[in-house]
Amino acid sequence: MSRRTLQFPSWLPIDPYILALIGTVMVAALLPARGTAADVAGGASTGAVALLFFLYGARLSTGEAMEGLKHWRLHLTVMICTFVAFPLLGLAARGVVPVILTPQLYHGLLFLCLVPSTIQSSIAFTSIARGNVPAAICAGSFSSLAGIVLTPVLAAMVLGSSGGGFSADSLLKIVLQLLAPFLAGQLLRRWVSGFLTKNKKVLGYVDRGSILLVVYTAFSEGMVRGIWHQVSFVRLLGLLAVEAVLLAVMLSFTWYGAKRLGFGRGDRIAIQFAGSKKSLAAGLPMASVLFGAQASLAVLPLMLFHQMQLMVCAVIAKRRSRDPLPAEDARISVTHDGGSSAEPEAAVR
Repeated sequence: MSRRTLQFPSWLPIDPYILALIGTVMVAALLPARGTAADVAGGASTGAVALLFFLYGARLSTGEAMEGLKHWRLHLTVMICTFVAFPLLGLAARGVVPVILTPQLYHGLLFLCLVPSTIQSSIAFTSIARGNVPAAICAGSFSSLAGIVLTPVLAAMVLGSSGGGFSADSLLKIVLQLLAPFLAGQLLRRWVSGFLTKNKKVLGYVDRGSILLVVYTAFSEGMVRGIWHQVSFVRLLGLLAVEAVLLAVMLSFTWYGAKRLGFGRGDRIAIQFAGSKKSLAAGLPMASVLFGAQASLAVLPLMLFHQMQLMVCAVIAKRRSRDPLPAEDARISVTHDGGSSAEPEAAVR
């Protein structure tokens, strides 16, 4: 008798990394770090965040980034979607407080709107949809690079001291824990890029493991301080509904807005996938620096939105892949094997 394995529908990507994040949250709820253990976890989390951004800097090719500037209209469009349209929608969502969202959940939603775009999942879905993959690569990279500076600056402007502990001192922490390691990675890239390329798979586990440590530390501290007693199941449903509307608006805005600006099909696909997403890998470490003890609630909207965007964009990408491919897009479209490019481990960013 043949053995049958459990498989999820191909149109419903259940990201294993999201399951790992959920498991980490459950461990933090059952076994939160206290006392000396909390101090050790906090120190390790700080070091992990610095390591993450050092690796981000060491991996970013300055030459490729400069080459991508040639398509400046597309990159500017993605940047406007990520750091202007999203924050404006986040500010407009203030109207659902306190009827649907608590102030704490709203601050997390607003932080979600300030986080940079993804890289891997934007590339994967653009490839599946037969869009302009090189443009998606550059757009995601520029967004992530700009987010290191723009996200904390925008957070200071729109959140201020009401952001669950955010203060001007957080900007100094951003410089020391995020920007300085990133710049160090850029400066040392010449000497470490070969090692990073050779050990890419192992370092991928380092990336994901570091983020899990950040999540455990944030949610553990939230449990000790009793923050999770402020959230009810009804509030979580309300948050999901608000995020569904937010994603739908941005998917429509990026697709039809790009058409109005005169972009071709391939570019519109890259703009839609890069301009409608938010990076979990960049947002979680930033939240741990910006929000302190309130980080567990601050990252909850981002974690939920991340899985939602993967599921919805997977459906859209596969439908787009069946569209007729215009001749001009066929010349610039870079296609890969559909199955390998959409691996959840790559999509987490």
